Amino acid sequence: MTTLHTIGYEGVDLVDFLRQLIAAKVDVVVDVRELPLSRKKGFSKGALSAALAAHGIEYVHMSALGCPKTTRDRLKLDGDWRAYERSFRAHLKSQGAAVRAVADLARRKTTCLLCFEADYSKCHRSLVARAAVAAGAPQLVHLTPETRVFDDPLRAAA
Repeated sequence: MTTLHTIGYEGVDLVDFLRQLIAAKVDVVVDVRELPLSRKKGFSKGALSAALAAHGIEYVHMSALGCPKTTRDRLKLDGDWRAYERSFRAHLKSQGAAVRAVADLARRKTTCLLCFEADYSKCHRSLVARAAVAAGAPQLVHLTPETRVFDDPLRAAA
């Protein structure tokens, strides 16, 4: 049975991030950042897709499921999460094809939605995940730092 996961890379290095994905048997990572760039080493699109491919994990970027800049900027100004959710849900309604694509992918392969924030409950990826489940994706599991595995060959290779 496949699973739809979510993961954030805030506070986690690339090795621990990969370890979590491998432990969860993730087949494909769907990057739901509007822009797949990061100041954090290894988490921009090119480097991340190469690191994932080295471990047999596919990478797909779906900018349509990223949070629009105006919504992100408003949250930075007022900190109003409920307003952020309302705005992002309105955006998601116009992205039905992308949500259905994630749901379809998750029915075929163990899929993980990626964004930055460690706390999935304060990240738009949780809203994307719920929409994908409503569109037919399988069970939903949020990967968190508490699910990390520490002793394995990946650490030695880093």
